[in-house]
Amino acid sequence: MSRQRAHIAMVGIPAISHVLPSLEIIRELVARGHRVTYANDPAVADVIAPTGAELVAYRSTLPVAENDWPADPIAAMCLFLDDAMHVLPRLRAVYDADPADLYLYDIGGYAARALAERQGRPTVQLSPSHVAWGTFEEEVGAQLRALPGVDAYFARFAAWLAEYGATTTDAEEFGGRPSRAVAMVPRAMQPHADTVDPRIVSFVGPCLGGPGPPGLLDPPGRRRAGAAGLARLGLHPADRLLPPLPGGLRRPARLACRAAGREVHGPRRAGAGPGQCGGARVSPAGGRVAAGRPVRDARRDGRLRRGARQRRSDDRSPAGADQFANADRLVELGVARRVDTEDATPQALRAALLQLTGDAEVARRLAELRAHAKAEGGTARAADLIEAELPPR
Repeated sequence: MSRQRAHIAMVGIPAISHVLPSLEIIRELVARGHRVTYANDPAVADVIAPTGAELVAYRSTLPVAENDWPADPIAAMCLFLDDAMHVLPRLRAVYDADPADLYLYDIGGYAARALAERQGRPTVQLSPSHVAWGTFEEEVGAQLRALPGVDAYFARFAAWLAEYGATTTDAEEFGGRPSRAVAMVPRAMQPHADTVDPRIVSFVGPCLGGPGPPGLLDPPGRRRAGAAGLARLGLHPADRLLPPLPGGLRRPARLACRAAGREVHGPRRAGAGPGQCGGARVSPAGGRVAAGRPVRDARRDGRLRRGARQRRSDDRSPAGADQFANADRLVELGVARRVDTEDATPQALRAALLQLTGDAEVARRLAELRAHAKAEGGTARAADLIEAELPPR
């Protein structure tokens, strides 16, 4: 592995669920002596700063702050393309004069790959989610190509790639097939994992840091609980569960913690409840919930990645994005009970929670999945793989 100091650039988008999964990789690369620049919106500057990476600020056009995403898939895809078109001139203004030796980029960071191909530099995609599998184009791509407006979208995408000198001008290939990728999800969560090309994609599992300072599970003056129920109620429809949830889950020696997410507005909704229930606007970092066991998550799969590493079962109520597939996969793995949003009463959640925490087979499967996830290598292996892609000097 090369340990010669290199300039490594990371290009991300300001969605926090796309920033946090790779943050420890960035920190590790800096610790290894590399100069790391990180292009992203100033909205996430405070999250990036502790890694030691240099922020290259740009203003994103994505509706992250408003959480106002269109329901139409093509309209949503157009938002990412528009953002890439907007961001690329800013990246060129910085990196044409100071090119990176290697470009890392988020799955939504199209501008980074276009820039790198123009410069003839290598790239590594850092994927916080599923990656394309062997029959992805036939299964998912066919559905996509049947949608109204898709031809105009791909034509516009391809014209932009050609205009800016990218070498991959097939828009479907450019957006769906990276030349090299590191996936920060456990391989167990990847659909059709056995068909993913290992020459292109390496699964490293959750990339976690150290335990950090005391967090949500260490409230002042309160004994740490033996287990925790963490409810991440990120979408407005699930907000109806917040007021009655503490009473429904309260039991001796159990601390129920609810992390409401940024979309549930108002400190009252996310704040601490009665008895043994704590709360926060966003869920705590992995090390802060390491003492926990059961998890309830209504949005993306960041918490399930940490759960696999920290042996926590999952009381999952899917509410959007890719959560329905994630929920079903966790049930298949034997570590979750799916509770659909319309059925997610406090009583149903409590019953599912108690069933999970009292099931010896769930505990066994969690231990097995945890061992597999740890074996994937995490942060250190991800950094090794990235260094292996650095061009020789």
